[in-house]
Amino acid sequence: MTDRIAVIGEALVDVVEGGETHAGGSPMNIAVGLARLGHPTTLHARIGADDYGALIRAHLDEAGVSLGPDTLVTGPTSTAIARVDAEGKASYAFDIDWDIPAPDVTGTRLVHTGSIGALREPGAAAALAALGTAAANTLLTLDPNIRPDVIGTKEEVLRRVADLAALCQVVKLSDEDAAWLAPDATLEKALADLAAHGARFVVVTRGSEGCLALVDGAWFARPAQRVVVADTIGAGDAFMSGLLHALLRDGTDGLLTAGEPVPDDAVLAALDTALASAALTVARAGANPPSTAELDQALRASRE
Repeated sequence: MTDRIAVIGEALVDVVEGGETHAGGSPMNIAVGLARLGHPTTLHARIGADDYGALIRAHLDEAGVSLGPDTLVTGPTSTAIARVDAEGKASYAFDIDWDIPAPDVTGTRLVHTGSIGALREPGAAAALAALGTAAANTLLTLDPNIRPDVIGTKEEVLRRVADLAALCQVVKLSDEDAAWLAPDATLEKALADLAAHGARFVVVTRGSEGCLALVDGAWFARPAQRVVVADTIGAGDAFMSGLLHALLRDGTDGLLTAGEPVPDDAVLAALDTALASAALTVARAGANPPSTAELDQALRASRE
């Protein structure tokens, strides 16, 4: 096994009302976040041979993200029309094509999937198949990042989330994801249901209220850092890349894959790192996750 990470999921261009364009897609943002934090990362996606595709490739090159062998295609690049409200909250309308072969994840330390890439067919089946072939000591992680308009029926999505949670040790939700997946349940019940499928480390983000986690039956709650919000684009993705970075940094991934207990301080360190990563991202425009130096500085400042 190497320290390489594989991320499976969509890469697209966010077209913000007013004309701005940014490379985006939850899995792509997470791949960029992990690469900026020093992890060799390969993205398995679908990027077209057009100007939008060139924009994505330049963004990935700058971050140091490698491309899976089947990522570049001759068709168009997927897009998301982003609308940002007066509070900085983003909503999206998608034009996406998601048809990929199952990536080879042999020898990876971590495989992450999520969002449209994990839930929209036909590519969702490829993502699930790839996770199913990973070695026992590979950390498997999921961020559903629910986009109801483009991922199939609710019954199909619930089944796919359950199938993925049965394979993954780590699952992260937003409070909006939890409300869609289990509208009549509390956040605690939504996390407990995911843990019942097999995930050991489940966490839900709650915006300015921080996060709530259930790890091997123990509950943890952490407050968000106070920042002036520019917008929330990429906030959840930065939380996820920060969380995964901390699990790898501290060797917690090995405990999770081996079925060994995770100390409370390791859980708290992972959650605080994730929240610091998200705070840095919401304080600036667009999906712009931090570098290692920025994140380390923020963590030091939070301890002072």
